[in-house]
Amino acid sequence: MSTIAETPGAQIAARLRLEREARGWTLEELAARANVSRAMISKIERCEASPTAASLVRLAGAFDLTLGGLLARAEGAGERLVRAADQPLWRDPATGYLRRQVFQRPDHPAELIRVELPPGARIGLPASSYARIRQLVWVMTGRLVVEEGAVRHELSAGDCLGLGPPADTTFANEAAKPCGYLVAVART
Repeated sequence: MSTIAETPGAQIAARLRLEREARGWTLEELAARANVSRAMISKIERCEASPTAASLVRLAGAFDLTLGGLLARAEGAGERLVRAADQPLWRDPATGYLRRQVFQRPDHPAELIRVELPPGARIGLPASSYARIRQLVWVMTGRLVVEEGAVRHELSAGDCLGLGPPADTTFANEAAKPCGYLVAVART
């Protein structure tokens, strides 16, 4: 006989409140976006009522999440410490770009990525990869060129750039030495 794991109401309530507050929405704004009454959302967030599947689907949709995505975020409250040995590494075979996922959790609105970009390497990313996120780039070592559409930014060690609205973006190391930088991502 198999058992079904259930997400406690308190976890769902906390997740709904976190998602709403992370977006700066009032109860009224969420109610209008989800077509769920303000009173019901308030009761759910205070653990005074259990949401139905239909209301959870509408609330998840308002946050641009699936029901499964919302529940996964609600269940994600576990270990918050990510040891260096557990941070995934990926190397681009074409450029040698090395990406370390320092921190990323489905229950947290921010993530950190450390990048080592070899001399001469260029990484182009389409505007669509910046939808619904905001990014900061902080150069730790070397020099980095960031081209956002037609705008070119030249950064040196210690410089930090907040990326603007979604645009085709290129990260380039035009120097003779490697460049190391940290990317902070916030979901919007």
